[in-house]
Amino acid sequence: MGTQPEAAVVGVATTRKQVTAWGFWDWGSAAFNAVILTFVFSVYLTDAVGDDLPGSISATTWFSWTIAVSSVVIALLAPVCGQYFDARGKRKWLLGVLTALTVVAMAGLFFVRDDYHYLWLGLLLLGLGSIMFELASIPYNSMLRQVSTPANIGRVSGFGWSMGYFGGIVLLLLCYVGFIVGDGDTRGVLGLSTDGGLNIRLVALLAAVWFAVSAIPVLSAVPEVPRAVADPKAAEAGFAESYRVLFRDVRELWSADRRAVHYLIASALFRDGLAGVFTFGAVLAVSVYGIGAGDVLLFGVAANVIAGLGAIVAGRFDDRIGPKKVIVFSLTSMIAAGTVLLFVSGPMMFWIFGLILCLFVGPAQSSARTFLARLAPPGREGQFFGLFATTGRAASFLAPSLFGLFVWMFDADRAGIAGLIIVLAAGLLALLKVRAPQQV
Repeated sequence: MGTQPEAAVVGVATTRKQVTAWGFWDWGSAAFNAVILTFVFSVYLTDAVGDDLPGSISATTWFSWTIAVSSVVIALLAPVCGQYFDARGKRKWLLGVLTALTVVAMAGLFFVRDDYHYLWLGLLLLGLGSIMFELASIPYNSMLRQVSTPANIGRVSGFGWSMGYFGGIVLLLLCYVGFIVGDGDTRGVLGLSTDGGLNIRLVALLAAVWFAVSAIPVLSAVPEVPRAVADPKAAEAGFAESYRVLFRDVRELWSADRRAVHYLIASALFRDGLAGVFTFGAVLAVSVYGIGAGDVLLFGVAANVIAGLGAIVAGRFDDRIGPKKVIVFSLTSMIAAGTVLLFVSGPMMFWIFGLILCLFVGPAQSSARTFLARLAPPGREGQFFGLFATTGRAASFLAPSLFGLFVWMFDADRAGIAGLIIVLAAGLLALLKVRAPQQV
């Protein structure tokens, strides 16, 4: 059967080469997170493609609801996918397949022209790409245990997150200089036509290639995980049976360690708020604070620098004082900065307090991952990170939906910030009741 004891998956790929190869997937993931979902293509969809959309519902609201629907699909699929990855010993193989599907969806965005009739194609591909990307993150996050030890897991996780942010910096600069900067009918140093949004559509192709190439190192350098013996029935279960196995395991987890269940719920809330900050940040920068659609990329570069540095520094604190303290401090700081943004105006205020928000996003994301990795039994990382994604996505309709609801109720994009603050505060309150994992 090729199974091995669960401890065999811990720290089996901790050479500098393997850790770097693992981090390069995060580097490449910026192509979807930063370019497609946050700073470039989402702005193109809401500010250009859907600018003259008829009806009372804005393109921004349709975009937020698309993210919410994809989150529901992820919530349904993620736990059984992670369970299957563990049981079959196919983490790396499935990481490759799901990454390839994400790349295909990204490349398909090339066909979304600057016409509101193409808004639906763009939203469909964004939704499908989000689903594939989040499912791919399950085997990727599960590999954290393979490329780290209990003593340095915070630093390794912080390195991975920082790679994602710095990858976003490089790619955003390439997009801005080569494809976007300037005025008139041609943009960028490449002199690309803006007819039908061609320059932005070519950005989507560049992002797809970027992600595909960056995913190759982890698929070649990090070994496949052995089949786990921690949950033998999961390997033979069909689709429907997988949910019965999952519910059985959750019941057992509730009886054995309720802390893990409580953490999954708390993290679902605050991670949704974290995602909302980046998802709607660019939209708010343009529609509320008066930053140009092209200049928003400069803010994106600065935001990634700040978040990446924050993740690196926080990784050391994570290993020393534990992930819970890092997350609590980060969320408290973000709530304070978000509250200020509700009442200020102008590009300068957004630069100051928007960057303060971004400074603490990286530490909170990185430590959220290490918190769960420290709790997960060896050999069941995929299942736990599947539950991590499921509980996150089960709650992830909250930030997009509340953002869209507040925008609709007050007929102002600025009001959406209040929805994000509510989600972050709920996550913080829930986390305060969770006992921190034991430090090594």
